[in-house]
Amino acid sequence: MVLTLDDVVRIVLAVLAGGLIGSEREYREKAAGFRTIILITLGAALFTMFSIKIGGSSNPDRIAANIVTGIGFLGAGAILRGEFGVTGITTAATIWLAAAVGMGVGGGYYSETGVAIVVILAVLWLFPYLESEIDRRRSFRTYEVVIGLDFVKLAEVEATFKQSGLHLSNHRHLKIGDKLSCFYSLYGNPDKHKILVRKFLEDPEVKELKY
Repeated sequence: MVLTLDDVVRIVLAVLAGGLIGSEREYREKAAGFRTIILITLGAALFTMFSIKIGGSSNPDRIAANIVTGIGFLGAGAILRGEFGVTGITTAATIWLAAAVGMGVGGGYYSETGVAIVVILAVLWLFPYLESEIDRRRSFRTYEVVIGLDFVKLAEVEATFKQSGLHLSNHRHLKIGDKLSCFYSLYGNPDKHKILVRKFLEDPEVKELKY
């Protein structure tokens, strides 16, 4: 097995590709950062190159076929379940794609890999801003409205929430002495949240409002 100029080019390109993708993960201080992503793309490229050379024309995917399975275990290690839900899914997906990029470089598919890198970088760098804008437009709040032990007023409060134009996530009522605490979780346009808050603040029968 002789090292050729093409082999060196593929190795260098794998390192550069991994560096481009890994820089975003490093910037956001994720578990799989700059060096990790480079090693993944380089490893996938090398395994693909060795697979082509060792397997020959009869069985060129002999080793490369196992990259997909192996990278799955590595990606799974980046996914964690914590107090605030599941984290690390984007990092795991990035690891998976970095391996695909490495395989593309190792197989000599430069144009396809180049397009894939541009798309990956666009998703990692630009889409978070779009995601933030979507979250901003779908602002989530939990309200606590305290009223007297008046079921007619309770019906009015419920109607106000339902007619707010916001999406109701869940709600519950709690009786404390001669008072009723109404808990409502809603999401939607921030401007509609402001209108809802103003209505309750202007209502003299609302004893307390928390949001």
